[in-house]
Amino acid sequence: MRQADIGVFGLGTMGSALALNFAEQGVRVAVGNRETEWVDAFLEEAGALASHIVPSHSLESFVAELEVPRVVLFMIPSGAPVDHMIQAVLPLLSAGDTIVDAGNADFNDTRRRSAALAAQEINFVGMGVSGGEEGARNGPSMMVGGSDASWQRLQPMLEPVAAKFQDAPCVAHMGTDGAGHFVKTVHNGIEYADMQVIAEVYGLLRDGGGWEATRIAALFDRWNQGPLRSFLMEISAKVLLATDPKTGRPAVEVIVDKAGQKGTGRWTVIEALKLGQSASGIEAAVGARSWSSEKELRQRLSQALSGAETVTLPSEIELEQAFAAARLLAHIQGFSVLQAASDTFDWSLDLSRIAEIWRAGCIIRSALLDDLAKALREIQSGTSLLEITQFQKSLDDTVPALRKVVLAGVQGGVPVPALAALLGWYDSMRQARGTTNLIQAQRDFFGHHGFERVDAAGKHHGPWWDASATS
Repeated sequence: MRQADIGVFGLGTMGSALALNFAEQGVRVAVGNRETEWVDAFLEEAGALASHIVPSHSLESFVAELEVPRVVLFMIPSGAPVDHMIQAVLPLLSAGDTIVDAGNADFNDTRRRSAALAAQEINFVGMGVSGGEEGARNGPSMMVGGSDASWQRLQPMLEPVAAKFQDAPCVAHMGTDGAGHFVKTVHNGIEYADMQVIAEVYGLLRDGGGWEATRIAALFDRWNQGPLRSFLMEISAKVLLATDPKTGRPAVEVIVDKAGQKGTGRWTVIEALKLGQSASGIEAAVGARSWSSEKELRQRLSQALSGAETVTLPSEIELEQAFAAARLLAHIQGFSVLQAASDTFDWSLDLSRIAEIWRAGCIIRSALLDDLAKALREIQSGTSLLEITQFQKSLDDTVPALRKVVLAGVQGGVPVPALAALLGWYDSMRQARGTTNLIQAQRDFFGHHGFERVDAAGKHHGPWWDASATS
């Protein structure tokens, strides 16, 4: 019996789904798990696909079943568990073997592991996998980081299992070390912003317009037939139609409004700030999730703090246009962060290819990505997406509606943090003369040079507010 092409260790929801996907595509896959009893249960559930699966009940047998050079793919929780498994498997590997971390890892950890393992002649790949359980089973979007050699080893196995957009596989080599995990992190950050904007429009309709869930679902479904078509819009319409079996009420009304987060949105904001970039839409979305966790405090304050009473609800067309503007701005921010990281870490990210592989399989797949992929393919180096005529025209048409929607939320006391943040960024970027000259003056006033001006040569002059001081 021939050895396995790849080994998947970690048979949780994502790992088992990806292993079955490999098997279905004819890739012979070895499987293992820390709790070894999971292996037999998985093999039984695999049914006819079991003939392409090699079960292992120890790490030693798992590695022994792999074709050399070996490929070990970990689908386990990020952080310390990955470091622990790397140390456990290393003595069983040889030079030229590859370890793949397919979890949602911090790209800084991936860069550290990549450098450490390279010294031992082991390839380390950080691979972002998007699409959830459904994607992992039937075709995810995958963002691969690592050496060219490791990509050549993985490409024949990953392309068959990837999602397809117009028959093209939604998987690509992003660059060295942490590039794959960084791109996946920013993908998730954009996802946070998109979800938050949808939630804010929902809140305006529910709290400002008194709309019922089913009516909002119908509107979202109509939007999903046009330019706003996306996976997130599609599922938002579906979940708003779902009914709680116990109460008969819309399920969304009985779900506690405390949103969780696994860290990738927060990482996007942190890294954007380190890179000197704005990710204000994503930051607002992360903040909104954090505020939501303070449910008990919000309940108390709802009785203590005053707010506006009524909302002048914008029209459906204005809400649609506002959402289109916000989605475009959030994506532009995300791609700006990717470009800054590419320049900083020398990754040479192909932004157009990233947009292309996000068009199927991943959570943020949308019609907008077609336009972004085309624009990024033709854009000149150093040019912002805000300078693209097509997007300027789109924003000219939709930002007035975004202003009206944000104003409605502000005047009516309905929170719209992401919509407002994205509008604020847009207005800041279109200002030839901003207001940061005052901020700089404030910084100078409280500087450590005794409130004196210092010229380019380092020469101290009098205080900048002193008319006799030399500039």
